Amino acid sequence: MSSGSEQPIRVGIVGLGYWGPNLARALASTPGCQLAYACDLDAGNRARIEGRYPGTVLTDRFDDLLEDDTLDAIVVATGAPSHYAIGRRVLEAGKHALIEKPLALTVEHARELVELAAARDRVLMVGHLLRFHPVFEHLHELTQSGKLGRMLYLYTNRLNFGKVRADENALWSLAPHDISLALALAGERPAEVSARGEAFLRPGVEDVVFGYLHFPSGLVAHLHVSWLDPHKRRMLTVVGSEGMAVFDDTEADRKLTVYEKASSPSRFDTWGEFQALRTGDVLIPQVSNSEPLIQETKAFVAAVRRGSATVASGDEGLAVVEVLTALQASLEQRGAPIRLDSQ
Repeated sequence: MSSGSEQPIRVGIVGLGYWGPNLARALASTPGCQLAYACDLDAGNRARIEGRYPGTVLTDRFDDLLEDDTLDAIVVATGAPSHYAIGRRVLEAGKHALIEKPLALTVEHARELVELAAARDRVLMVGHLLRFHPVFEHLHELTQSGKLGRMLYLYTNRLNFGKVRADENALWSLAPHDISLALALAGERPAEVSARGEAFLRPGVEDVVFGYLHFPSGLVAHLHVSWLDPHKRRMLTVVGSEGMAVFDDTEADRKLTVYEKASSPSRFDTWGEFQALRTGDVLIPQVSNSEPLIQETKAFVAAVRRGSATVASGDEGLAVVEVLTALQASLEQRGAPIRLDSQ
């Protein structure tokens, strides 16, 4: 991070609707960061943060941010359909960019943003917030260290009752979080995906989606997303050959649980019964309770100083859009498997 002698990174934010005020707060609270601008066309949205951050210019004119040569970076927190067009203008103006998820709504547009950032030598990050969650970081370390053995499969549940959207289905609204986590754990892109879903409330807008990802290593992942469910769940379960782990973000004190349950070498008893499972202790590791959003904005400021993003990079954002697009294609074909070119 920056030292006291370094100039602060001057950042502006565009979009003060649902998520923007949270990002504005996080940016204003991030060491080495100055929230220079907050931009939104809606006067009511601007009024929500008026007076909260002395020195922050509130404006309805996006060009104010683009034309300020002293502004280092812009956070894009507008609606998903505008991410590509606004993100492109940010990068063309020579600013570093943090764009909320998803990076874009098509693979072509996401790839174009990644290539433009590289060509302009600008940092491009995507708001895959849970990549910065301390519990997921701990879980990621467990899988990478081999403490869970070989990962066999994982599944996610992102469910709630409400927050029904008209401009995007449950897949595009909710699944980017879980896809980003699955790709990080797998360390590879899936070779094949499929998805089924139903639109009960609005024609053509799926309220519930079940997705399936199959990776070249043999790892499989199952995703369940819905805003039409009696349960509020934010859960990721990883099953390995030497142990299992559950990340439950709805728990207050037990967000990560590790089970020493594993598959033993196969053997048969005299009756020919298969015995291949063993159980052990249940562990609840102590994990930092740092706010993921603050960790994300800190990482963005550090990436701007360093000149590159190591987590939630543009490349990661592109990979998530590729998987989302393939899942959407399968959804439209009633679950037909869609092949991806694994890299």
